[in-house]
Amino acid sequence: MQIIFEYDEVAQSDRLEAMAKEKLEKLSNKYDMVIRADVFFKEENTSSDETGKICNIRLSLPGPRLFAESSEENFVKSIGKSVDNLERQLRKQKEKMNH
Repeated sequence: MQIIFEYDEVAQSDRLEAMAKEKLEKLSNKYDMVIRADVFFKEENTSSDETGKICNIRLSLPGPRLFAESSEENFVKSIGKSVDNLERQLRKQKEKMNH
């Protein structure tokens, strides 16, 4: 699986990339239909301290593209929530393909 990282007004971080790559590779091992992942990190000014660090992940696979976005207090939580959301979507997609 190919993973591409993009940053929007956020400094590039090897630590965040390593964490996202590890979680996405686990998904890829479990769901071999995943071809590519585009990961976007973005910071947004919000009135809440609990949001603003955004992680968008778009997965390419045969058929539809899957997308998840999470805005949390830090990028680590955003990555985790986005990957969890994608895993639910992949599970549903795999069930559809098996029927």
